[in-house]
Amino acid sequence: MLLIQNGYMIDPKSGREGKYDLLTDQGKIVKIGRGLKKPGGRCKVIDAEGLLVAPGLVDVHVHFREPGFTQKEEIRTGAAAAARGGFTSVVLMANTKPPVDNEETLKYVLEKGAATGIHVYTCANVTMGMKGQELVEMERLAEAGAAGFTDDGIPLMREEIVRQAMERAARLDMPISFHEEDPSLIENNGVHRGKASAYYRIGGSPREAEISLVERDLRLAIETGASVEIQHISAEESVELLRQAKKEHFNIHAEATPHHFTLTEDAVIRYGTLAKMNPPLREERDRQAIIRGLMDGTIDIIATDHAPHTAEEKALPITEAPSGIIGLETALALGITELVGEGYLTLKQLLAKMTIHPASMYHLDAGYLAEGGPADIVLIDTAASFTVEEFASKASNSPFVGWELRGKVTATICGGEVVYSCKG
Repeated sequence: MLLIQNGYMIDPKSGREGKYDLLTDQGKIVKIGRGLKKPGGRCKVIDAEGLLVAPGLVDVHVHFREPGFTQKEEIRTGAAAAARGGFTSVVLMANTKPPVDNEETLKYVLEKGAATGIHVYTCANVTMGMKGQELVEMERLAEAGAAGFTDDGIPLMREEIVRQAMERAARLDMPISFHEEDPSLIENNGVHRGKASAYYRIGGSPREAEISLVERDLRLAIETGASVEIQHISAEESVELLRQAKKEHFNIHAEATPHHFTLTEDAVIRYGTLAKMNPPLREERDRQAIIRGLMDGTIDIIATDHAPHTAEEKALPITEAPSGIIGLETALALGITELVGEGYLTLKQLLAKMTIHPASMYHLDAGYLAEGGPADIVLIDTAASFTVEEFASKASNSPFVGWELRGKVTATICGGEVVYSCKG
């Protein structure tokens, strides 16, 4: 048993907020109330005085690189990074080697995840080998435990394939997520076509590469009724397309990453490959549009797109280095610092986009605090500042190293067990 006393609780699902104690037993929350006393028998007590007590965070867009790229990250180390960042549930992307287009690889990933101490789910691919030509056996992969479907990392270019995939996902009542970048319009990926590409004297990636596919897939989502997520939004025009599409179809979702609501293409000039990602960081007007989308609910999910790479890979020239940054250990603090601290969102609104909203899209029993619900909890010192300087991840490719952020995870509890504590 575990008793958390004297904390300030926020549950975005119910709207419940205030000073409450929580008692957990056998992986569940058994009591929420005021002035709860330690029960008889073995019970660990955590004094959460001065701390925020919130649902364990949920990230539905992470890369743990296993199988195939364990020099970058392993499921074990990725889960440790997640726990340190306050996440108790993560959904892995399927662009591994081999990809998760078959039941054997799916089983491997799920078994590895089950041994980590947090809840590790995974998507399956949309197409075989991520080649965009032939759909996977979506029904069989769903039965085998896939949480959803995506070819994240490689855009789907054939409209008929996308339509068929949406129709099948709709019948299965499962989400399907899209990486929106038309490669035919991109000369050099990971760098915005504008100030940053001019600085490096390369062609870069124009906003039209994203906009064109977002427009297509929103139209198909409305036509098929599928539960669709547009991943890592980067362009102002994409936000407006989403805003309009959501008026016609309730099951359209969108995610923003902490780096896209915090940084612009100026960061690529300052940090080089550490700020290279797909889609790229764009202009200040795009960053502000993403923030407005978060504020009005057009963008309902914050996800990290945690993308580990080795130091050797990121040391390559800008046109050769892989795109992506790690994000699990800085996401919450960036949200508190850049969104809550600047007055754009309340803590409750921020937490909703990092807990119940992503959990609901993926039909996960996660992201809320209630009696009878999962004992997945994060304790946060919202006033504490810290300098980003070390990671539990195997990788350290982040432009935020050296930044001072506010909002420190002091403990992460999953299934009633403490899986991370800043005290050791």
